[in-house]
Amino acid sequence: MSQVFRALLVSFAILAGNAFAAEAPFEAARFQTLLSTGQPVAIDFYASWCPTCRAQAPLLKALTKQPEFHGLTLLVADFDTETRLRKDLNVGMQSTVVVFRHGAEVARSTGDTSEAGLARLLRTAIR
Repeated sequence: MSQVFRALLVSFAILAGNAFAAEAPFEAARFQTLLSTGQPVAIDFYASWCPTCRAQAPLLKALTKQPEFHGLTLLVADFDTETRLRKDLNVGMQSTVVVFRHGAEVARSTGDTSEAGLARLLRTAIR
């Protein structure tokens, strides 16, 4: 196998892994693409100063890596800077997770730090 071909395969694997990552920072264009294509997506409104957000983060990350949630994208929005998004989605508190399926909001939760509760919430995007 040539070195160029091998380098291309490695580059493709890295790009594909990032393209299908279960968790990513919020980007408006990516969110709109996910909505318009009907992909399951959840937005986590996270604030670094929020203890509830810090408790939710590792649970959400672990859940999105489970095979059950393959295909679900978790976008992490900075509560303090994504003011337009907060207004558009009527989100008043950090630690809010908003779930979309087929381009429409199907569920939301604020302040839940139980793995079972967060799993139940994320399931609404895929079922």
